[in-house]
Amino acid sequence: MKPTSVSNRQSTLLRKLNKKKYRHKEKLFLIEGDRAVQQVITNSAISVRALFFDENQQYWRDERWAEAAQQVDVSVMDEALFAEVSDTDNPQGVLAICEMPQETTITDLQSQKGIILALDALQDPGNLGTIIRTASWFGATGILSGKGTVDLFNPKVVRATAGATGSVPHLNGNLSALLKELQKEGWPVFMLDTGEGAESLSDIASVDKAIIVVGNEAHGIQADLQAVPLRRIRIAPPQKNVQVESLNAAIATSIALYELTATLK
Repeated sequence: MKPTSVSNRQSTLLRKLNKKKYRHKEKLFLIEGDRAVQQVITNSAISVRALFFDENQQYWRDERWAEAAQQVDVSVMDEALFAEVSDTDNPQGVLAICEMPQETTITDLQSQKGIILALDALQDPGNLGTIIRTASWFGATGILSGKGTVDLFNPKVVRATAGATGSVPHLNGNLSALLKELQKEGWPVFMLDTGEGAESLSDIASVDKAIIVVGNEAHGIQADLQAVPLRRIRIAPPQKNVQVESLNAAIATSIALYELTATLK
């Protein structure tokens, strides 16, 4: 059976959720794409409020969506409206409104072990989405999002997570203050750095918990973090004849997560 057509109220909400202030006001965000939405449903980490299908592509006829369609509201919209509310150049025909997961607390993070990522003014949505996806893969304890970091629920970020959105506890706030609170409970802070004097990541002794600070792609960490006691680490020793200034932030973070996860007690 064909789902009902999208209502005016729903189409207005879909348009609004492409803007950060409305996402956080409504505590809702969008996920687009067949595989991404299916993955979110499978993960069960976040709640799907409603599903929307491009009438032209007719994904709702696929039996893979039958069970989901029994549990949430399902609507269809014409191709023009779907393209309008979509954030992609080539809409994939499936869109979900999801409930924004509640933030974790600093108290909860303090009592745990593992690896926490601290993101300082990270501005590239693709990098952030890939970092969230990688953090989920390695079972990171949490993600701290500091001032200037792109919204974790930005559609481009969500798309880059490939369905991992909401799978890692997150906390937004003043990064300097959050790091100091965690340090009180013995969390060592490591900053990815390619400068001279940085320790090699491979030389880090076994730890049961650690924080990795990932700085802005172009400018590194902000001035207010300079007052936080931290250890500068590089993911590899200096190489000869290197023709690039640094690694992509997401790639560097992935390597650091791999290396530090291997050292966890």
